[in-house]
Formats: sequence, structure tokens, C-alpha cells
Amino acid sequence: MPTTAAPGTVLASGTVLLSGIVGSTAYGFAHAGSDLDRLGLFAVPTEELHGLHRPAESHVTTEPDVTLHEAAKWCRLALSCNPTASELVWLPEDLYETATPLGRELVGIRSSFLSAPAVRKAYLGYADQQFRKLLTRDTTDPATRRRAAKHARHLVRLVEQAVRLHRTGRNLIRLPDPDRVRDLGERIADRPAAAEQLLADAADRLARPGVLPDTPDPRPAEAWLRRVRAAHYSPPQAPPPAPGAPTQSTGGALGPTG
Repeated sequence: MPTTAAPGTVLASGTVLLSGIVGSTAYGFAHAGSDLDRLGLFAVPTEELHGLHRPAESHVTTEPDVTLHEAAKWCRLALSCNPTASELVWLPEDLYETATPLGRELVGIRSSFLSAPAVRKAYLGYADQQFRKLLTRDTTDPATRRRAAKHARHLVRLVEQAVRLHRTGRNLIRLPDPDRVRDLGERIADRPAAAEQLLADAADRLARPGVLPDTPDPRPAEAWLRRVRAAHYSPPQAPPPAPGAPTQSTGGALGPTG
């Protein structure tokens, strides 16, 4: 699987429409030795959706770390405001590695996937998961302490992204002050209870009115996905008739037999 696919690259399972570098590099947390995470979406040949067995909806590899979702699955994840999947359409321009015209169209409709309840549920839900991991870490071990700090950084990031989305309707992936978030994460890793007020304040802010609608608008995604299916459909070619075989009419109804 290519990791720096050019526009229109064809995989065994389809065509990459949009991909880029995500994770710690995108947020500004990366340091020497950090993994490079890539995320993208692809379209399968439409005719593969017509049979009994549907193609795989995701392809995930490690070394390199690449996650690719099929177009329809990505749309479902984005409509639920999944933080990991959604960031693909909010990346800074220099982090995109593949951007086909259809991929650019998806970036153009990114706001239609957002809704206040989904942002609240997804982002605070993920942040709470990070908090619970902190509570079970024995930070006396150096390796465990580093993982705890990573969980704490992402907790802070998720909470602040959620509040910003709720307030502005925009998802800022490249953090303006990653050092502040990193330092706060270090403090929370040593004293996880410090995150409780952070989570409570975010929940209170997200319970109040913001700019996001109560429900997402799936119509742009539906129209986009239909354009994807049309663009990736190749009608099967009927085999030529055998020499001397009678031609068959396809214009009439089937009559009774026997």
C-alpha cells in the first residue's frame, strides 16, 4: 500500500481520493522518533458493491502507520463527528499528500457533517476514555509515564478542539500553542484528578448554545458519494457471441414455458 500516493493512485482495493499526515505531527506534538501517521479515504470500483460479498471498508497497516477508509464508511464516521476520521478534511494544506478533485469536493462540504450533539458525544467521549486510561497507569515506570503523558495531551487537545468547534464551527488541527498543551499534559499525567475540572468545564460549555446545528446535513455527503460511485463505475462488457450463435432479443417480456 503506498503511503505517499499521487492523485488517482489505484490500490488493489480502489482509488485513494484524499489522504494526509495526521496525529501528533499534525497537532504539533511530534518529536524525534515520533511515528508518522497517515489517514485517507478511497473509492472501490462501484461494480464491486453489486455482488454478494462487499469489499473491505478499511485497510490498516503498521510500519508504516496508514489507515484508509472506504468513502461511504468515512462519511458515516464523519457524520458522527468521529474525531480521528473527521480531521482528514480539516488538515493544513501542506499535510495533504493526495487530493483528487473528488477529495477537494469533500473538503468543501466538511461543515455539513457537524452537529452539536455529535461533537459533544464524540469528543468528550474520547477525552473521557483518555482520562480513564490515566487513572489506571502506574506512572512510576518511565515507559508507562510517557504513555500517561500522551493520553493527557490528547485529552487536553480533544477538549479544546470540541469547545472551539462548538464556538466557531471550525476544527483547528495544527494547535497554535502545542507546548502549552504538552506542559499541561505533563501536569495531568502526574495528577490525573486535575483533568476532572477541565472535563467538567468543557461539558458545561458544550451544553450551552453554540454555532453548530442540532443535526448534521447528510444531503451534501449523499450527493458527493453518488458522484464518487458514478465516477468509479465501469459497466461489465458482455462477451461477444460465439460464431453462428443466434442473437437474443432483450426487448420483450419472458413468456410462460412448458
